Amino acid sequence: MNKEMLELCAWVVKTAKGAGADACVVNLDANRTVEVSYRDRKPENIKEASTKALNVQVFAAGRYSVQSTSDLRQQALRDFLGNAVIATRLLAEDPFRSLPDPKYYEGRTPADLELQDAAYDSFSPENRHDMAKALESACLQAGGDKVVSVTSQVEDGSQESVMVASNGFEGYSRGTYYAPFAQMTAQDAGDRRPNGYSYAVTVHRGDLPRPEEIGALAARRTLDLLGAKKIKTETLPVIIENQNVGRMLNGVLGAMFGRSIQQKRSFLADKKGQVIASRHLTVVDDPFIPKGLGSRHFDADGLAARKRVLIEAGVLKEFFVDWYYSRKLGWEPTSGSPSNLVIPPGTRSVKEIMKDLGRGILITGFIGGNANPTTGDTSIGIIGTLFEKGEPVQAVSEMNIADNYLKFLPKLVEVANDPFLYSSTRFPSMVFENVVVSGL
Repeated sequence: MNKEMLELCAWVVKTAKGAGADACVVNLDANRTVEVSYRDRKPENIKEASTKALNVQVFAAGRYSVQSTSDLRQQALRDFLGNAVIATRLLAEDPFRSLPDPKYYEGRTPADLELQDAAYDSFSPENRHDMAKALESACLQAGGDKVVSVTSQVEDGSQESVMVASNGFEGYSRGTYYAPFAQMTAQDAGDRRPNGYSYAVTVHRGDLPRPEEIGALAARRTLDLLGAKKIKTETLPVIIENQNVGRMLNGVLGAMFGRSIQQKRSFLADKKGQVIASRHLTVVDDPFIPKGLGSRHFDADGLAARKRVLIEAGVLKEFFVDWYYSRKLGWEPTSGSPSNLVIPPGTRSVKEIMKDLGRGILITGFIGGNANPTTGDTSIGIIGTLFEKGEPVQAVSEMNIADNYLKFLPKLVEVANDPFLYSSTRFPSMVFENVVVSGL
């Protein structure tokens, strides 16, 4: 725990209550980010920013507001808090706004989630530039004479946060991250300029793949798009690549929030305990993964983190319900946001699965699209590769999938053995059968 930050938050709580607040929550965040990007083998951007900001939730006379400031001088904070309480009292009453019952703070794990890389301070400017150069060089080399342009970027950062509530909650978090990224644009027939990318995000630098691997993968993903075109509308199996599964499932996850349910904007509102997908779909919210990008000891309300099964063998088990919407709905709170979302992997690789599918499409990207959380209808553009008997036939683009999630999710027939580990959504590639892919 950062003693200086904790003492400041405790003083803010005391001062806010002295100014007339009935209750309050204080978050103090200190962040540092560094970004280095290269283009044409020379630096394009070099940025560094350090910020410290204080956020206060004020409860006064049955009213509620959130106020923020970056001026942490004591007198400035006194004035800020006094004005915040006055402003809050002018708002409409909201009987559902309150601090959580302290019993939900209990049971917080003492485990070290390893979210801080002890070697972060030794990550030098030279290291950042060397990594960005390696990303770009690998991409240029793998792209060959098809390269139009390559951009490489290395971003990293550290974060420290203290949260204190007037009902006794105290919480502290600290973490680091590294995020190398490479993107390539290629020359195709006519004026087509397909582009692809590759990236990784980790908490510890030592867990990153080699930058040469990331750069080469960005080039390969771009070259795989050359010659892409529509095919005739067809019903066939599709494989959604691991790092794109989250995009496809966003509409499902959005319908699982207490806010959507309370506001009658969720097609899953009355589906708890029911089958909504095939038996191959299980989704777990796991905040305790060591070095996990979404790992945490508590959530934004201060509720102690819990591992939860959201969907089990196709059956909807849980929702994301924060303290406020739990009161509006009359439900038990769970958490207002996901931590690490995990779909347990299968046993076969994508290549093995492709051989058994015959003719199908490997979806490697989505374009545009939308999802209606009220009805579950979704429509999204796809890019990828048409294959037959495991072998690529041609790149495809400008095609579309339109369905309702309650009809689409039961079409899941297998998950692969390749969870994408460089995200807080650790999803493997997923195989769906009998999907109508619209084209010509």
